Amino acid sequence: MAAMASAAPARIGGPRLIAACTIGNALEFYDFVIYSFFATTIGKLFFPAQDPAVQILLSFATYGVGFFLRPLGGAVIGAYADRHGRKPATLLTLMLMAAGTAMIGIAPTYAAIGIWAPLVVVVGRLIQGFSAGGEVGASTTLLAEYAPAARRGFFGSWQVASQGLAVLVAAFLAWSVFTLLPPDSVTAWGWRVPFLLGIAIVPIGLWLRSALKETHANEEDVSLRNVSSLSLVWRDHWRHLLSGVAIVIGGTAANAVVVLYMSTYAVRQLGMSPATGLFAGIAAGAVTLVTAPLGGMLSDRYGRRRIGRITFALLALAIYPGFVVLAASPTLPTLLLVVGVLGILFGTGGGAVIVVLTEIFPTEVRASGMSLVYAVGVAIFGGFGQFIVTWLIQATGSPFAPAYYVIACSFSTIVALSTVPETARIALD
Repeated sequence: MAAMASAAPARIGGPRLIAACTIGNALEFYDFVIYSFFATTIGKLFFPAQDPAVQILLSFATYGVGFFLRPLGGAVIGAYADRHGRKPATLLTLMLMAAGTAMIGIAPTYAAIGIWAPLVVVVGRLIQGFSAGGEVGASTTLLAEYAPAARRGFFGSWQVASQGLAVLVAAFLAWSVFTLLPPDSVTAWGWRVPFLLGIAIVPIGLWLRSALKETHANEEDVSLRNVSSLSLVWRDHWRHLLSGVAIVIGGTAANAVVVLYMSTYAVRQLGMSPATGLFAGIAAGAVTLVTAPLGGMLSDRYGRRRIGRITFALLALAIYPGFVVLAASPTLPTLLLVVGVLGILFGTGGGAVIVVLTEIFPTEVRASGMSLVYAVGVAIFGGFGQFIVTWLIQATGSPFAPAYYVIACSFSTIVALSTVPETARIALD
């Protein structure tokens, strides 16, 4: 990694850049996560089974299928971003996400077309996964390369904050559907409304991103024109690929459990109504949105590794007591308290370490490297996180099983951060 930065790209204002990247990324991740909040309803409509537990497992498995193509999307779109630029890659991912969301939002149910119904949903999830695999690498790289060196952690942390915003909006709309409509209407058509809204607002994201300036493209570089960035990153940076995947594991497991799964946990394990349980998603999204930029700022001042290790260690220590408290007092105030505390630790830690995944790679492979490590880590430990913890609860009979999963994954992140250099004060080449 070069010690001196090359000439910085012409910049639009920092707030405008952050808004364009954050809102565009939030729109994309809203489309991706809205499925999670309607998993039970989708299970009933598309995966008929005698056992409700089997229905929810099949629904979460389909949610996880969306992560299968994330590594492929990360490789293909990341390479595209390294060759042709970050901006066109982010525009492409938005359009692909809209296509996948449309397939799910208008898909006929199993009662209407039989086995073709779950197949349509699976294909829609695969397209969404391919898109999301390339989105994170391209957009986070764009933020990092635009940022002043002393504020790169803060700028990059908005990638995590935007995912919090996506969860906040998705959970709020899901809560509105379950609150305002009778159960029969939710099942008949109400669940489709948030999906269709996700398609309708994609043009806003395209318009916002069209104003961005490009930060890098290799297509005019003679020395790199005929060289694959994927080949370079596998050949010269495989150690950083391994470290990067291990760093991602803790954050993606915490996101799967604390941010996305707790609403389902509240309904299935604590006996709350779907509308009440969704307050967990609303709280987790709001807390992540606020605390991720704080984590980024702290990492700029005190170092990515230090903040990351402290927050994920505290998360590993706090999550088991959190589930114990929930079991002892399964009320909405307790749920919000536990989710709030865990969300603060996840948001701060995630905001501190996300930009590390761009800083450990040089310019010519930065988007490819970032996309690959994030997509692989999320595909394995995040995509099937809800499926894994649901199965663990079924298999062990313990309502505390999700805590064990997050503890193990947090340990991976803590150890992996020790294998990479401190990047907070390294200039990007």
